[in-house]
Amino acid sequence: MSSNVVPLSSISRTRPVPQAEPAASAGGCSSKSCGSSDAQGDMPAHIWDKVKDHPCYSEEAHHYFARMHVAVAPACNIQCNYCNRKYDCANESRPGVTSEKLTPEQAARKVAAVAVKVPQLSVLGIAGPGDSLFDWRKTSATFREVSKLLPDLKYCISTNGLALPDHLDELAEYNIDHVTITINMIDPEIGALIYPWIYYKGKRYTGVEGARILHERQMEGLDGLTARGILTKINSVMIPGVNDQHLIEVNREIKARGAFLHNVMPLISDAAHGTHFGLTGQRGPKASELKDLQDKLAGGANLMRHCRQCRADAVGMLGEDLSQDFTLDKLPEAPAAYDPEPRRLYREVVERERADRNKAVASAEAELADTTPEAPTKLVAVCTKGGGRINQHFGHAKEFQVFEVDAHGVRFSGHRKADNYCVGGYGDDDKLDIVLAALEGIDTVFVAKIGRCPKDDLKKAGIEAVDQYPFDYIETAVAAWYAEKFGSQSDSASIA
Repeated sequence: MSSNVVPLSSISRTRPVPQAEPAASAGGCSSKSCGSSDAQGDMPAHIWDKVKDHPCYSEEAHHYFARMHVAVAPACNIQCNYCNRKYDCANESRPGVTSEKLTPEQAARKVAAVAVKVPQLSVLGIAGPGDSLFDWRKTSATFREVSKLLPDLKYCISTNGLALPDHLDELAEYNIDHVTITINMIDPEIGALIYPWIYYKGKRYTGVEGARILHERQMEGLDGLTARGILTKINSVMIPGVNDQHLIEVNREIKARGAFLHNVMPLISDAAHGTHFGLTGQRGPKASELKDLQDKLAGGANLMRHCRQCRADAVGMLGEDLSQDFTLDKLPEAPAAYDPEPRRLYREVVERERADRNKAVASAEAELADTTPEAPTKLVAVCTKGGGRINQHFGHAKEFQVFEVDAHGVRFSGHRKADNYCVGGYGDDDKLDIVLAALEGIDTVFVAKIGRCPKDDLKKAGIEAVDQYPFDYIETAVAAWYAEKFGSQSDSASIA
């Protein structure tokens, strides 16, 4: 079983992003903290305390801490054209999928078992596989059961927002500090292309009418969360030709209403998944299209770029999934005895690592500050198992972390999967094609190690494999490479 305790993580800078006053009043931040890895920055202390250990609300934290989803809420009150829930699937990594549905009591037993084996666990989330608030009875019962065993866990829920206004006070009473709402539109005409129907107050609504009701309820719920000081992350699925450009308006609106983060995710579209969009040929966005949209949103609501679009039963660090290690047949009959000491010790290690990481990032920034200002911005890919280091063999990479580098610093840009969403058997040639597609627009990949043949294959495709920095921090390695490649201002002056 993977633990990923050591090495720990990195801190990759992001450029300051201004935030509107409503978000600050809701517990947001004004510049360089939200959703970034800039540590606390200018974030108020009470907000930093809420997000510093939450891997979804802080890019920095996702290098250190693990999340866990329990699939206790199978019922849903809307139909999305990109969703097909599956309850006995171990092979697909996408929202709405789980290997098994759990009762609240079974979920508590599972959480206790995970906490014993995974000291990084900091957050318990309920993200379906249906809607956590439409199934509120099971959701709330789960939190009650778990709190008896692990009172120090943070809780969060994901919802489509239709039932959200009905549970605002209960969320506050349960001390749920983090709520994710999936908002794909603010224009019901566009919403009608995404949602075939909703079920509201005992009646099914379709088309524009259903989308209008959903929109109004989502906005009411977001306003209510902001008023109660509950941090809100907005998930939006980018659907090319449907809502891709409209998400600029969505970003503007949710920022004005106090959303803490905006997570724009690519549509997962494959006919094998059985979704309407998959069966009708609606494509998902290319990695470059997703990045272009995220860049256009800079200056709006703060962006989350490290989302992995997790299963409803995901366990472990983002980018890994230990769910199959904790299926019901592998759990002890009674809840495992919980000892908080390993988790406390782990947090002490994290605090020391955070300080060390800050020094490394400052060193990288100092090196880049002397780089030629005219040098181009570069996107680079990194093979990493976590911990913010270049610590993975190229041949073992199932995803790449992508960083943007220029004279201003090294900034996390996102991740790209190097395999498809449904695990299958691929030959080497097929695998290389998938990798090259994932590396579109990138001409440099950092690896801990790489064989001669794949290195030559990458070179033929115009991609340089850099293996001179094994196990170094990502930012310091990328900064050193960039400075050597593009020289410094003093070097340029002497050459002139």
